[in-house]
Parts: sequence; structure tokens; C-alpha cells
Amino acid sequence: MAVFAIVGISAQNTTSPYSKFGYGLLNDNATAAQRSMGGVGYAMNSGRQINVMNPASYAAIDSLTFLFDMGVDMTMLWSKENGVSGKDFGGGLDYITMQFPLGKRMGGSIGLLPYSSVGYSFGSEIVHGSNSREGYGGLNQLYLGLSGRIIDGLTVGTNISYLFGTTVNDMYAYTYTGSTSLFERVMQVRDWHIQIGAQYSLDFDKKNRGTIGIVYTPGKTLLGHTWGVKYDIGSDAVPDTIGYTSLRDKYSLPDTWGVGLNYQWDNRLMAEVDFTYQGWKNAKSSPLVNDEGEAIFGKSVYDNRWKIAAGVQYTPNARGNYVQRMNYRIGGYFNHDYIMVGQNNVRDYGVSLGFGFPTLKSKTVINLGFEYRHRQAYPNPLIQEDYFNITVGINFNELWFWQNKIR
Repeated sequence: MAVFAIVGISAQNTTSPYSKFGYGLLNDNATAAQRSMGGVGYAMNSGRQINVMNPASYAAIDSLTFLFDMGVDMTMLWSKENGVSGKDFGGGLDYITMQFPLGKRMGGSIGLLPYSSVGYSFGSEIVHGSNSREGYGGLNQLYLGLSGRIIDGLTVGTNISYLFGTTVNDMYAYTYTGSTSLFERVMQVRDWHIQIGAQYSLDFDKKNRGTIGIVYTPGKTLLGHTWGVKYDIGSDAVPDTIGYTSLRDKYSLPDTWGVGLNYQWDNRLMAEVDFTYQGWKNAKSSPLVNDEGEAIFGKSVYDNRWKIAAGVQYTPNARGNYVQRMNYRIGGYFNHDYIMVGQNNVRDYGVSLGFGFPTLKSKTVINLGFEYRHRQAYPNPLIQEDYFNITVGINFNELWFWQNKIR
């Protein structure tokens, strides 16, 4: 239960009013090292780094190796709306993943990841008073992944995830007479999710290698419940629960496709380009209605999401001095998001820089990354947000399955 609580906290580190819409801001399952490369990973396979973005990568692990990767981040936000500026801070645990061999041709992984996150707080003046809006929570994934090598160069895999979490959106109304009312919408998800992936690698010669990766997540209706709560703060009256209803056939997630191309040279240079597409326009969303059939919370309107990302990693000499054994990473991305605010689509782009610091007496690597991100709506910019993120990931690499026969 403590682990579930930790992951729930990680889903509340978002500090963006745009997370009010839909299921919040989406996460693409990138580790700290991958975020330093723009968030790429569909065609990445390495026996030394966990890649949840494509489960086909798990088979690349060495039969004697055990991997454990844990990431944290810290976010600083600067926002601007109608000439008024503000700033905020967030951060915490981001993900926990493990990977292990299952024989010589198979690998597995298990972990906890955020799927989406909600976190915001803002207010405005209304007739005869003021209001404030607050939101928190998010959806998380507890996943188990398996991967196998079909033939030389070709691997396939799947992630089976338990999708769980709660999002809460509150609106407080304050009157000049001193009374305060709360209107709250709660969505609770308890469901299963599946992702399948494949990778094919080809060695052009001893130093040059190319890989293509593809992943697919089928869309599905969500299971769980949603409801509204209304009550007067300070009153002894029992809160009214309004519109309690099942999510089935009323809310859904879309199909997701991802494809990536990866190039490696001499175990020193790695470059990748990824493309992601989600058909959110076809995803279901319904208004929350009361017993009289009146809508008390409106339905969400989505746009199709697509994202392009690119990144490079360079290791001067894996057997050289410390500086030469370090990993140097750079990347960037552009994201046309699924969130719509009125007739405005939300978009963001970012650039990143990172380093992998090898430890002195093991294969464990400490990954440090820096990221700048800009988010706003189009064509009306609404709120403009600028982020500076610092990510730290510890990638433990241990020979847990080695049996020393010499005493």
C-alpha cells in the first residue's frame, strides 16, 4: 500500500491549469535518460537501460543482469495571462521500474508509472463574490511486461497494465455575505490496459546498426465511476452526491500508435526519431447529469494528439577515463496535445540536455537531465507556460544471477 501511495503522490506534481481538462496531462512512460533525449524510445533496445515505451525491448537484457530504475523530478513554472505573471514549483517521485531475464531469449519488466496527472489552482471574480478552482490526482499504471526474441533481430513484447487512480476537480464559490459553496467532480478509474510492441534490428556492418520499433495500444471504454458532490461549507447539512454513474460506454481511451527509427554507431553514438499518434477525437466523453437529466458538469471535447521527438546520445569511449565513459544526451520534441479549451488546441514543445554518470565500482548509472518546455493554446494563447525541469534517475545494473564457482 505504501508503494501505491507514493505513485499517487507522483501523479499530483503537475502545476498547470490545462490539466483541468480531460484526464489531465499525459505521460509517455519515458525514463530520466529518455527524457534527456526528447522522450524517444520506441526503437531503443539496450541490456543496460529499461525501456517501458516499447515492451519488445525487454528481450535485449543479458541473462545474468537485473536492472532497477527509479526517477524523481523537480519543476519550476513561469506562467503569463493577460500581462499577469506567476510562478510555481512541483516535483517528486516520477516512476519505479525493474527488468530481469527470463532465460536467454526472453525478458520481463514490472513497475509503476503515471498515465496522467492533474494539478492546478486559480480563481476569478464573479457576480456578488469570487470563485476558485482546484484539481488534483491522476491515473497510474501498475504494469507487467514480457518480451521474447522470435528470430535474430526480431523481438516482440507486451505490457499488461492495471490502470487506477482518481481525479478531483473542485470549484469553490465565495459570496460577499460570507457563505462558501463547493461543487466537486470525482472520477475514479479501475481498469486493465494492454500495449503490444515489436522491434527489428539489422547490423549493416560491425559498427553500424539500425532498428525500427512500433507499438500499438488498442482503445477501450473505461471502467470505474464518476460523480458530483455539492455542499455548503460551514453548514451541518449532509453533502449531496449527484449523478453517480458508471464510466462504461460513456468514457474511453483512443487507439495509440508509435513508431521509431534508431541508429547506433560503434557503441558510441545513438540517434532516434519517434512519432506518436492518438485518435482522441473518437474517444467518448459524457456530461454528468443529475436525477432530472440536467447536465451539471459538461463533457470534454478532444483533438487528435500527435507528437514528434528526436534525440542523440554520445559516449566517447566506454573503456576510457571517467569523462570519456559518461553519456552525453540532447533532444527535443513538439506535441500537438489532445486538450481543447473552447476552440483552442493546447500545444507544447521542449528541448533537453542530460548526462549519464557511471559509478566507479559497478555498471550503475546516475542520469541527470535538464529540460525547457513551453506550453500554450492556439490560436488564442490563453495561459502561456514556461517550465524548467530537473530530472534524476538512478539506473541500478547488477549481476544478480551470476554464480561464482571459484572460491
